[in-house]
Amino acid sequence: MIIEQKLKDIQARAAEIEAQMNSGTVSGNELTKLSKEYSRLNEVLPVIAEYFQTTRGIADATEMQHDPELKSLALEQLAELNKVLPDIEKKLQIALLPRDAADDNSAIMEIRAGVGGEESALFAGDLFNQYKSYAMRQGWKIEVIEENATSLRGYKEVVFKIVGVGVYARMKFESGIHRVQRVPETEAGGRIHTSAASVAVMPEAQDIDVVIEDKDIRIDIFRASGAGGQHVNKTDSAIRITHFPSGIVVTCQNERSQLQNKIAAMSVLRSKLYEKQRLEQMNASNASRKSMVGSGDRSEKIRTYNFPEQRVTDHRIKLTLYKLDDILAGGAGLDEMIDALIAADQLEQLSNME
Repeated sequence: MIIEQKLKDIQARAAEIEAQMNSGTVSGNELTKLSKEYSRLNEVLPVIAEYFQTTRGIADATEMQHDPELKSLALEQLAELNKVLPDIEKKLQIALLPRDAADDNSAIMEIRAGVGGEESALFAGDLFNQYKSYAMRQGWKIEVIEENATSLRGYKEVVFKIVGVGVYARMKFESGIHRVQRVPETEAGGRIHTSAASVAVMPEAQDIDVVIEDKDIRIDIFRASGAGGQHVNKTDSAIRITHFPSGIVVTCQNERSQLQNKIAAMSVLRSKLYEKQRLEQMNASNASRKSMVGSGDRSEKIRTYNFPEQRVTDHRIKLTLYKLDDILAGGAGLDEMIDALIAADQLEQLSNME
């Protein structure tokens, strides 16, 4: 069968890569590339082994039926194996789905307060704390790149990097408009207000992903302002980079030196350009397809956090969880929501293949 040959080819390729990495003959970028490929294949290998074990069991039990003494046992085994085979085949289909090339990357996230004034800024701060707590639970590292804080511990804007393997795969469906319904701290009459904040998630780009020509950018240096430590307002360390072809402007003033700010700003610019390229490619190849879990557009309303009812609703997959405090704390409830979004995306990909 064609599918079985494909699975054997995957097993052979994994063995070949493992031998290459153990040989000591590859290093540097080539070793990194092989390690990523092997890591991806290694996720599929257990499912392939389970599939082959099941199909072999079915073949053996089918043969055993011809022996009168073993027929009863064979029929029992056949019934059991044929019952689990569809689930294994579904797992295999999901494991073999085309992967987003950026799924293993770290991610750069931007949270911006929207309509709602100070309450919106406070909600932006809540979302930032949610993602910080979630990242810590996952063993990831957070690096703040740019922040514009308000006097009431909110944020007009905050840009940060989450560093770790597979960050983008789990965080990419967070892009969009997040809406909150609650009684603001500044509301004396106890009325429920609705405000919002936008979230954008981009895979961190590497140098090889995007080439930025010196002639295409302008770098401005200025004095940092606002919160940021003792160095703020004492040195001209803040950086603004303007990319002429795209019109993208990136600023960074959170690091302690001009060089560190330049590196951070270039990382954000590179990731913005990488995401722009990726979206253009996806739009060109999937012009007729709009994902059920959203386009990643920050203008799309994706989720509502309702404090009076202690519920969080994701409008893309119509999932409501009455676990608001846990979700905002970056707890298991957020994992549950992200897992549901990933499963919905996989289901849609499978239906498009049929």
